[in-house]
Amino acid sequence: MKRIVLTGGGTAGHVTPNIALLPHLRELGYDIHYIGSYDGIEKGLIEDLGIPYYGISSGKLRRYFDLKNFSDPFRVLKGYSEAKKLLKKLQPNIIFSKGGFVAVPVVQAAKSQHIPVIIHESDMTPGLANKLSIPAATKICCNFPETLSSLPEGKAIVTGSPIREELHAGNRLAGMRFCGFTEEKPVLLIIGGSLGSVAVNQAIRGILPGLLKTFQIVHLCGKGNLDESLENTAGYVQYEYIQKELPDLFALADVVVSRAGANAICELLDLRKPNLLIPLPAASSRGDQILNSRSFEKQGFSEVLMEEDITPELLLSRIQTLYQNRETYISAMEHSDASNAVAKITALIEEIAGA
Repeated sequence: MKRIVLTGGGTAGHVTPNIALLPHLRELGYDIHYIGSYDGIEKGLIEDLGIPYYGISSGKLRRYFDLKNFSDPFRVLKGYSEAKKLLKKLQPNIIFSKGGFVAVPVVQAAKSQHIPVIIHESDMTPGLANKLSIPAATKICCNFPETLSSLPEGKAIVTGSPIREELHAGNRLAGMRFCGFTEEKPVLLIIGGSLGSVAVNQAIRGILPGLLKTFQIVHLCGKGNLDESLENTAGYVQYEYIQKELPDLFALADVVVSRAGANAICELLDLRKPNLLIPLPAASSRGDQILNSRSFEKQGFSEVLMEEDITPELLLSRIQTLYQNRETYISAMEHSDASNAVAKITALIEEIAGA
């Protein structure tokens, strides 16, 4: 039996693409195992799916001063030793790493045992964990054509990010019933990320009367961000977080306003949803969302509006223009190389595992 070890963790973005690969890997006959941190978010997500899970010690490698910088290298070394023992026991044909700091000792341990490794980089420029792992990689998958110039020649391939199969199985009518909407107006979906975005939430609610003249609105506003004063507003529904019904809401949406996290925008690309991206400002991040959104804008997949440029009039105008030109964006997305990522990545896994 072919055996694969998946690794990655620290955030949901380092786990959900791995989860998206599971059904196809099972179809191909792989015995699947997962290495993550002792108690990271990945542990519960993977164990709930019945995949054998192994925790190792993990430390964060920081570019800034922190007292933990003195102790974390020892945690990483311990994780490396634990990963080596696990890989000797499991003897996988291949490793697939979605990144995060827990993946670094796993990838290095695989290199020491001559096990081929495929790495996936979601953002335009590699993060520190993947930079440390790249020399040990056999192949590197990425989301953006521009990323190829930051990676070793001959190792990198644009695949897009694996998207969960269930997102493609949404039902528009089910979404309409869930929200209490009608066919009379198109639907605008607002996604602020898993924690929500105060800036995006406030901007959308500030132009709600104008938006409701054209759209019915589904607002995923994040935990603790519901506005009770807007309950029972005709044509507007708000939820902190949606899981089960999310595929139906995507099927229902005609256009989307979203932050520009790599996994989120790859879902929009794969689902062919015209979108306006409002990236997280550089002051609040390493600037990856800005780079991600500009790439999608350049390729014709998205409109982009910087948070600091938002005015009520401009935001309303950009959303209306997005809807009017939606077919142009859909056409561009249909011709993208960064779609059907699950099929591309599993084919690459098959090729390298069988080499």
